[in-house]
Amino acid sequence: MRRYLIRKLIFAIITLLAATMFVFGLSRMAGDPLLLFAKPGGYGMSPERVEQLSQKLGLDKPLVVQYLVWLGRVLTGDFGDTIVSETSVRKLIWERAAPTMQLAVASFILAILMGVPLGVISAVKRGSLSDYVSRTIALVGQAAPIFWVCIMAILLFAVTLDWLPVGTAGPDDVPFWTWAKFKYLVMPAFALGWGPAAALLRLTRSAMLEVLDSEYVTLARAKGTNYNIVIWKHAFRNAILQPLTTSAIVLASFVTGAVVVERIFAWPGVGQLMTDAVWNNDFPTLTSTVLVFTAIFVATNFLADMLYGVLNPVIRYD
Repeated sequence: MRRYLIRKLIFAIITLLAATMFVFGLSRMAGDPLLLFAKPGGYGMSPERVEQLSQKLGLDKPLVVQYLVWLGRVLTGDFGDTIVSETSVRKLIWERAAPTMQLAVASFILAILMGVPLGVISAVKRGSLSDYVSRTIALVGQAAPIFWVCIMAILLFAVTLDWLPVGTAGPDDVPFWTWAKFKYLVMPAFALGWGPAAALLRLTRSAMLEVLDSEYVTLARAKGTNYNIVIWKHAFRNAILQPLTTSAIVLASFVTGAVVVERIFAWPGVGQLMTDAVWNNDFPTLTSTVLVFTAIFVATNFLADMLYGVLNPVIRYD
């Protein structure tokens, strides 16, 4: 197992380094970075200002040196400042991280509570009405685009039924656990969690079907073992391995995939910060958020590989 984890760690480090090269390359492919600081309406910069910014940003050095300097700053948590307001990008990301994590955790809990039990029921009651309903939920959840789910949720729960607010994260002076605050989270969490819940449902169902058809489950039922014990102790414990390890990647996808949901529901998270950076042509903020999302996804993927190695005896004793 040690060799397995070392190999996965090396791949994770290489992926992160490749991501930094890709992000840095994109920031330079857009043209001269100094042009981003030029005033709109045709007003340029004085030669003194150009020289000052070149020294500040390290643009007077070769490209390889610029990358190494930028990488060193990133590793120390220095993502630079925004172009317009010259605010610390790290501060902005830190302020927006809490709402994004709230949305990601709520969607993750919804996906687990919805996907895993429905997958077990669908497998145990194969061919029944419950199976067809669960498979329909999974099919629609994986086929429907997330922006369509958001719009339909707004039309149904906010416009037609008037049960939930349309967007934003609610008032700041209200405790998070109260309904006055929590109701703002319901629709974004549902829209973001339905697709992964459908994926977990199908994954759990296929794993359970494979285990239920195995010889040791058939032998346990032939010996007269209680049906619930057969399902939850023998079948579920062995079938949950793959959905459990996949759920770590699902959690990372919530964090990195909340851009559309945050934009539609005006949720003040990192995803909305990224889209604002695109509209404002704010490359320091954009490259930093992309790099943070990539690091979160790679780290969570590595944790999933570790969890799989711990739970899988074939790898654990390799």
